[in-house]
Amino acid sequence: MSLTDKIRIIERKLLSDDRGWFLKVISGTEEDIPAASGEVYLTMAKPGQAKGGHYHPQAVEWFTLIDGNATLRLTDIVTKEEMTLYLSFDKPQTIFVPNNIAHVFLNDSENDFVLLAYTNLQFSPDDTLPFDFGIVQ
Repeated sequence: MSLTDKIRIIERKLLSDDRGWFLKVISGTEEDIPAASGEVYLTMAKPGQAKGGHYHPQAVEWFTLIDGNATLRLTDIVTKEEMTLYLSFDKPQTIFVPNNIAHVFLNDSENDFVLLAYTNLQFSPDDTLPFDFGIVQ
């Protein structure tokens, strides 16, 4: 079997809007992927835009900013405790966000940001619930 028969090239869909873009890298449904896999995705936000603004009753996520700067606002939907983190590519960190923690990434800089994320579950609209952070765009 030749190398071209062994590898797979998987076309991906880049979703764009006025805020920036979103690219799912691993959907969890790829051939030969372990059954327990979730999703890996990239998202970009333009200056003045926000990404997220929701929480997940079931899924957990890990986020790493891979370009630019972002402000991450978090709210525990049960206790209402709030936290704000300032993220920068110059100081790489991965942030684990458990379920039932609302999260939104704000681009309050003059440059785009790019965020890499992993979630343990495949996307479900029933597990992505909006949360009002009071952000006006």
